[in-house]
Amino acid sequence: MNQGLSIVTMLLLSASPAIKAVDNDAAFLSYPTYDGDDLELTVDSKGTHWRLWSPAAEAVRLMIYPTDRNTAATDTIDMTRSERGTWVASVPEQLYGRYYTFSVLDKGKWLAETPGVWAKAVGTNGERAAIIDFTTTDPEGWSKDKGPKIDNINDAVIYEMHHRDFSQHPSSGIVHKGKFLALTEPSTKSPQGDRTGIDHLKELGVTHVHILPSYDYNSVDEANLPANTYNWGYDPINYNAPEGSYSTDPANPATRVTEMKEMVKSLHDNGIGVIMDVVYNHTANNDDSNFSLTAPGYYYRHRPDGSYSDASGCGNETASERQQMRDYIINSVKYWAKEYHIDGFRFDLMAIHDIETMNEVIAALKEINPDIFVYGEGWTAGDSPLPVEQRALKENVAKMPQIAVFSDDIRDAVKGHYSDASDRGFATGKPGLEETVKIGIVAATDHPQIDYSKGNNSKFAYAASPTQIINYVSCHDDLMLTDKLRKSMPDATDAERQRAARLAQTIVLTSQGTPFIFAGEEIFRDKKGVHNSYNSPDSINAINWNLKHDNAAQFEYYKELIKLRKEHPAFRMTTTEQVRKHLKFDNINEPNLISYSLTDHANGDEWKEIKLVFNGSDEAREVKIPKGDWTVIAEDGQINSEGLGKAKGGKMTVAPRSALILAMTK
Repeated sequence: MNQGLSIVTMLLLSASPAIKAVDNDAAFLSYPTYDGDDLELTVDSKGTHWRLWSPAAEAVRLMIYPTDRNTAATDTIDMTRSERGTWVASVPEQLYGRYYTFSVLDKGKWLAETPGVWAKAVGTNGERAAIIDFTTTDPEGWSKDKGPKIDNINDAVIYEMHHRDFSQHPSSGIVHKGKFLALTEPSTKSPQGDRTGIDHLKELGVTHVHILPSYDYNSVDEANLPANTYNWGYDPINYNAPEGSYSTDPANPATRVTEMKEMVKSLHDNGIGVIMDVVYNHTANNDDSNFSLTAPGYYYRHRPDGSYSDASGCGNETASERQQMRDYIINSVKYWAKEYHIDGFRFDLMAIHDIETMNEVIAALKEINPDIFVYGEGWTAGDSPLPVEQRALKENVAKMPQIAVFSDDIRDAVKGHYSDASDRGFATGKPGLEETVKIGIVAATDHPQIDYSKGNNSKFAYAASPTQIINYVSCHDDLMLTDKLRKSMPDATDAERQRAARLAQTIVLTSQGTPFIFAGEEIFRDKKGVHNSYNSPDSINAINWNLKHDNAAQFEYYKELIKLRKEHPAFRMTTTEQVRKHLKFDNINEPNLISYSLTDHANGDEWKEIKLVFNGSDEAREVKIPKGDWTVIAEDGQINSEGLGKAKGGKMTVAPRSALILAMTK
């Protein structure tokens, strides 16, 4: 859940007029739906054409403007009722460079102007939709642009980042700070000469960046960028147009489109895929959202008293089970995949959506790009009228075979519960969490050695395959790992905390499922203890790249850990049957100690066996390793995928808060 959003958006919503929208499912279900590809604007050789879906409207007006704001309409056109709940209008000219809005007559009242729900280009603050020639927005070589090819989602190593966090700090050496173009700048360096920006991503070895919301959102005034307003962006306005504050010229609709494409192409050219964070589960506003201003009430769920249902914790929730909303979500992600070559989607509070919609989303995307993938938060932030059995919950992920969900099992068990800053986890010495960590290691699949009755967050094997699980200990939400370790280990040194961080991430990167890390953790970045930094200043959120020099050993550990995972398919098994056959836990009943093996060239791995031992206690532990010719891969806070040395097995010591990884190559 994006906790910060519930605060910022509810503040925005409280300023909106409190008009109750009566929920009338029967009426909404009777609405004709429209699935054509000409919503809401088409420009062709015959002119400019509009089609707005608004079945209950009594009349609709189209206003055409010369600029994106502060001007009067040059023309007002009465739209004509057309097929399947739509209204149409046309002019014989190609109105490139102009702007437009709609206004709907509802129950005898003209509603406020809106750019509609399908605006693909907008001006300042997204108030007016723009008419641009998209063929002029493509960077050179765009027609041949492709993201990295991966066979399965768990071949990915995901790096979550925010545009401003990654480039804003003076130490980044990046010119276009906080912009899409920041990720197009090669050879940027910190004052100490360490790589930053896109070169840092390549050096680290991640395969995909998950970028926090990049669509046009509400909380940053694009007309006043010098104010340096910060927000995560989980307050959507225009779902199909890029955010203007990340462009060099928010008033130019084509600029934001071109620069986002340039960012995507730059990442692709460097072998890195792009995952888009999407927030279809709610809107920034209620009665004055673009959804409400085009088809009042339809796109949202309501309580019996007519008030907005609020499973998002942000004032409203959308109704994905209604056909036009379902089609909207599906067609929107298809648009981003086609027009911007997006490689994956992360669904915010995905469980607000219904299972059928999510299955249709991934099916439609796979037709565009077989390598594309989708994952999301398998929970809601509150109750919903949508029946539990229909929700895209973590517990229902087996009903969504090609969708993945975040594992709160491994998150809370490894570092301590997210809701209690002082709570410790397996990696920081708290006993009794071993079985829940094991649930994470097998990616919540059915494994004969797992006792799910001892699981803290889950009591049954909910994943049908390991490809359905995203493993993480830290993300933009809640205390990031560095801050969590400082809060839960107040008397420790940062060196001791870094050992715990290495152990935590070793568990994540070697577990079955797909690993996910938060930007800057690899250099031990912190957010000064702020867990909900959705609108905190750059002094809290920006990554200080001087830390890469100060914590060079930490970065090298992360880099080698990622390299190890990418080189060895044993960590990336794709079926429950494989995991059951090749992953064997050792019978160890000691607190904060887990030992297991990946056997018999698991998933075609060149190594015959990989032995992993995790010691989360602050004391050294002795374990018995089968006799043989072992290569030491990780030991005492050090790691090298090529080997640190040799071992013969027998009794071996595992240092405090560290992982011992051994490989038998023959």
